[in-house]
Amino acid sequence: MRIGIDVGGTNTDAVLLDGEVVLADVKTATSADVTTGIVNALEALRRQRPFDPAGVHAVMLGTTHFINAIVEADRLAPTAAIRLGLPTTAALPPLVEWPERLVRAIGGQAYLCHGGHEFDGRIISPLKRSELVRIAEELGEAGIRSIALSSVFSPVNAEMEQEAASILLDQLPDVHISLSHEVGRVGLLERENATIINACLRELAEQICTGLAQTLADAGFNAPLYLSQNDGTLMEVGYAREYPVATFASGPTNSMRGAAFLSGLGHCVVVDVGGTTSDVGILESGFPREATAEVSVGGVRTNFRMPDVLSIGIGGGSRVRTDGDLPTVGPDSVGYRLREQARVFGGPTLTATDIAVAAGMADIGDRARVRDLAPGMVRAAVETMTAQVASAVDQMRTSPEPLPVVLVGGGSILLTDDFPGATKVHRPDHYANANAIGAAIAQIGGEVDRIFGVEPGKRDSVLDQAKEEATARAVAAGAEPSSVEIVDVDEVPVAYLPGNATRIRVRAVGDLVLTSDR
Repeated sequence: MRIGIDVGGTNTDAVLLDGEVVLADVKTATSADVTTGIVNALEALRRQRPFDPAGVHAVMLGTTHFINAIVEADRLAPTAAIRLGLPTTAALPPLVEWPERLVRAIGGQAYLCHGGHEFDGRIISPLKRSELVRIAEELGEAGIRSIALSSVFSPVNAEMEQEAASILLDQLPDVHISLSHEVGRVGLLERENATIINACLRELAEQICTGLAQTLADAGFNAPLYLSQNDGTLMEVGYAREYPVATFASGPTNSMRGAAFLSGLGHCVVVDVGGTTSDVGILESGFPREATAEVSVGGVRTNFRMPDVLSIGIGGGSRVRTDGDLPTVGPDSVGYRLREQARVFGGPTLTATDIAVAAGMADIGDRARVRDLAPGMVRAAVETMTAQVASAVDQMRTSPEPLPVVLVGGGSILLTDDFPGATKVHRPDHYANANAIGAAIAQIGGEVDRIFGVEPGKRDSVLDQAKEEATARAVAAGAEPSSVEIVDVDEVPVAYLPGNATRIRVRAVGDLVLTSDR
């Protein structure tokens, strides 16, 4: 058996799976401290379907802890950004274009040093040990506890980042160091930004991962804990301590993977309606389509793996206002206070859930409390919600061909089955807990993303090399070797670089090796 848990802004969902059979699924309110909500969800699972924690072989968790810390600029460690690239790159120093509130939150220390490589591995300038020793002295005096280290074209050649990290650790043995070639992709500023974000979250990741593991142990679970990544795969809790940035978009990703599992569809549109937002994404080969452009997190441009998701402010807790000619829905929401605030639960606030109950689309709470709502207003509110989500679905399509739409999430009770451009609308069993199911069924992945020099006649051998590396990374991360398959290959010629330079991205995934399988 395995347990999947997904922590959202409004609800914490949990499921108990035995193979591909859902034995129990629950939805509880997310708590302000998050951990309490997880404990409540586990207790609710055991009440619904009693089980022995010793029979659970893995616990998979998708959490909003880390992205919330960046969005709120809270609980971030004092962090220094060091770039190896002089005499180039000085025009755009580290932290350029960062929001001032985030710069203040992490201390705003940025340094430029000699070093770096060209795209083909040639050295821009030699590394200078004296520069790094001087910087280490300054950082020690300033009380910096985390360092983000980036070098120009480090995904091509990571030697300078590794050497610089060794020098810094000799001087500052207690600091956390995040290396950009391990965090982001080709693209200096965006990769550097992702690395700085990762570095300032390292202390928080240590605290949270330790707390989550202790919470499970206190509840009687000795199964390994895995966290969901942005691309729909899993990472061990030890990996999450070092790379918390990889968890940022796990919520929408889990929902889409769960939708694929529940519907049996590999290519479709997924609409996940939660308590605060509706997330719309596209599944390709059973995995979320990745964003091809830069992704902004808390106002900072990054380029780490993120799903291509469009979020709109329509959810079960969305406030409904009736002051104008037509009702408006959202984007603000009562969030996890839905059971205190919504009218059907005795609260004072008219929400989208109240509209769904009044329209006969849902049977929760006390329907008598919304009988006074005018039928015309209720119909207009339902049409408004469906139209906004349908518009988001249309924006996400890349071709005029109609696609099936899968509705998941507890808030999908707000929507009708009438979607323009959809071949069919699916609302599968257990749709309300698709996010937790997606976490529970997630696989282990490995990826290669770098620039290769492809000589004439050597394309196939270069691709084979990249595929072998991606497969090896998946196996090293815990995938069963015989189950690993290549799910994505992308080649982009880099015209502005010489030598037939081509950016190649390969992703491999495989099934998780559970303790009982070993």
